[in-house]
Amino acid sequence: MRAEAQSHVDQINQAVALLRRFLDWDRAVKRLEVLNAKVEDQALWNDPKAAQEVMRERRRLEEAINATKSIERERDDTVELLEMAEEEGDTALADEAVTSLGELAARAETDKVAALLAGEADANDTYIEINAGAGGTESQDWAEMLQRMYTRWAERHKMKVELVDYHGGEQAGIKSATLMIKGENAYGYAKTESGVHRLVRISPYDSNARRHTSFSSVWVYPVVDDDIDIEVNESELRIDTYRASGAGGQHVNTTDSAVRITHIPTGIVVACQNQRSQHKNRAEAMKQLKARMYEAELQKREAEASAVNASKTDIGWGHQIRSYVLQPYQLVKDLRTGVTSTAPGDVLDGDLDRFMAAALSQRVSGEKVVVEDID
Repeated sequence: MRAEAQSHVDQINQAVALLRRFLDWDRAVKRLEVLNAKVEDQALWNDPKAAQEVMRERRRLEEAINATKSIERERDDTVELLEMAEEEGDTALADEAVTSLGELAARAETDKVAALLAGEADANDTYIEINAGAGGTESQDWAEMLQRMYTRWAERHKMKVELVDYHGGEQAGIKSATLMIKGENAYGYAKTESGVHRLVRISPYDSNARRHTSFSSVWVYPVVDDDIDIEVNESELRIDTYRASGAGGQHVNTTDSAVRITHIPTGIVVACQNQRSQHKNRAEAMKQLKARMYEAELQKREAEASAVNASKTDIGWGHQIRSYVLQPYQLVKDLRTGVTSTAPGDVLDGDLDRFMAAALSQRVSGEKVVVEDID
């Protein structure tokens, strides 16, 4: 078999193996049989909410299983066609088969990522909270660059972006900001971005043109659906109000309408200032608080379910996940997966899909990738 064709087949096999592992194939097939039986039971439809949950799980499993079977079937058929063409010396047919294998490999990668987005909250909208690290204007400017990067990523995927909270820097950039991104699988894709992001560049704020290293932290958590019940004891909350900040003009409020809520037992702090009404800001902040508490529970479940999963340590707030070097050379390197890009301008303009897909795959495979750090 041609080297190019073998490369495509290897890529397809890797995707299929990961899909089967992620689905826990035998368990998934048996579970689908159980769900099909439930759907046939008329008693199920007496409870619309339960029926909806069963149908959602059934659809997810059925789509993933059928997609995997389809890829395997097309792989086998195309390889057989290629071998026959090579035996008969039919170069045109062989070329067509190799092209088909390349297209199938690309589809397998797409289906693999789609299947990986099957977590409990992956389909939800998401919050992305960005905080500048120590370093004053440098880190605050870097935090604003990250805000723009995630905004552009969302726009590339036709998602809606709302600025929920914003605290500007003294001279430039931002101290912190919270985005709410609305779109299909927004949380599923973005959840791998939680961690510390490092920037290395010649500082535009240094008159001596020295190289600076800046850090900013990103925290991603899902927007909680109304049907997910999160209990919050009001006596465990500290609620503060303050005057909203902004870029100026109509964005500057003249009343203490912004709201900050602290959940005392966990130390979780959320804030909202994008509404002129204190009541509306308080309601939005409560949604964020419930989302943060729910996200903490999801992380706990993930850690318990897979103690050997290498990615679970990368989710924590204090862990560096990616370095962006703008000078003296140009390179973006993910320190968890080893994925790199020599076009940081594109990455900062929202080209994040490769990084997200690799991190999602690593969550399932548990593969440990050792990469050299960037100075």
